[in-house]
Amino acid sequence: MWRRILAILVARNREFYRDRAGLGWNLLMPLLMVLAFAFIFPDQQTALLKIGVLTPDDTLSGVESPMLDLKAVTFVTVSSAEQASAIVKVERHQLDLLFDPNPGAPHYWVNSDSARGALAERLLLTAGCAPAGSATGAGPQASNPPQRQALSGAALRYVDWVLPGVLAMNVLFSSLWGVGWVIVRYRKNGVLRRLRATPLSAWEFLTAQVLSRLLVVLGANAIVYLAVEWLLEVPMRGSAVTLALVYVAGALCLISLGLIVAARLRSEELADGLLNLLSWPMLLLSGVWFSLEGTSPWAQWVAQASPLTHLVAAARAVMLDGAGLVEVLPEIGVLLALAAAFLALATWMFRWE
Repeated sequence: MWRRILAILVARNREFYRDRAGLGWNLLMPLLMVLAFAFIFPDQQTALLKIGVLTPDDTLSGVESPMLDLKAVTFVTVSSAEQASAIVKVERHQLDLLFDPNPGAPHYWVNSDSARGALAERLLLTAGCAPAGSATGAGPQASNPPQRQALSGAALRYVDWVLPGVLAMNVLFSSLWGVGWVIVRYRKNGVLRRLRATPLSAWEFLTAQVLSRLLVVLGANAIVYLAVEWLLEVPMRGSAVTLALVYVAGALCLISLGLIVAARLRSEELADGLLNLLSWPMLLLSGVWFSLEGTSPWAQWVAQASPLTHLVAAARAVMLDGAGLVEVLPEIGVLLALAAAFLALATWMFRWE
């Protein structure tokens, strides 16, 4: 059995490597996309300040300060459950300052390495930001001034944030089209009809396709990541082994999903349309290009049903937050469970003719 699987795997890999146009596209497209993001969104600061305010009711109605009228400041409400993530954003310069207007002990978090954070701190202390109805007053003469919580950390560039998503997008396209479109072409050209006359079973054939595409996807992603690391020095705060496991689980899941599309179709055009129908909603709702924070609840609920969402979230947690295997194990488990279900369904649906 394994000899037959190995024979199909080697044949499929040779076919891919001989297609130099396809191989070049798998390597150059994600690399050029990351470089384009680095060029379009340079690491530069703008005049606009962004300040988070801890509030119990997600509104600023309980906070009074002349600073709230400043046109150059964007105020973001932060709930108690979001406080930890907001502090991380201050460390990464995604928030210039986080303020807690607690009447008993007002305090704020600011990044000592941020120029905009220093400006936001000066505005806070000059204009004051006392809660409505408090006896502390406002401005520099307040009897209970807010206490300073100093943080540190380098700014997170957009290219750093988007890289895990671009690598996941490369996995998505290479996985879906690498098996979904190719197997439909095999069926249309009569290759599957000839393979049916051999002792090869459907499960063995599909397993070989999964392993072949897995090697190609991981190899291409490793080359792209190393090239981006050399050119842009992107952060890697977690373990490379954990990151590799995340992408292995994600690739297995998406390859198996592509096999479902290819299980019975004979038209390459129809397969291409179905693959686009699957891929683009996942791209839009998985956080590849932009954060889903602030989107509608139904969009976030639909996003959780997408395998790409779990892949991007786990990869971003490893690369940017330094998450270990235990922290991303739920996402890996979801991806592997979906991969097993998709592969079983694809095997049941598969037809040689």
